[in-house]
Amino acid sequence: MSSQSNPTDLIRSFVVQQFPAARKRVIDEQVRLLESGIVDSLGMLDLVSFLEKSFSIQIADEELTPENFATLASLADFVKKKNSQFEAAAR
Repeated sequence: MSSQSNPTDLIRSFVVQQFPAARKRVIDEQVRLLESGIVDSLGMLDLVSFLEKSFSIQIADEELTPENFATLASLADFVKKKNSQFEAAAR
């Protein structure tokens, strides 16, 4: 299975490696990353950079919303949406 079809696992691995608070608890898909203190505002910049590089997407400032970046599930949905927009534009 490629990271493109299941980005959740790849994102979870990055979060656990990058943020010490993530190693102290189980991170399921619904844990609120900012609110729980796992990721701070500077960490969010690292996360954006990781997503752009790993999934070959560009994230605009207006896309940096709580809806897109709250949880692993919302991040994975956002990445999938960005990839499908890219694929549609490429046709």
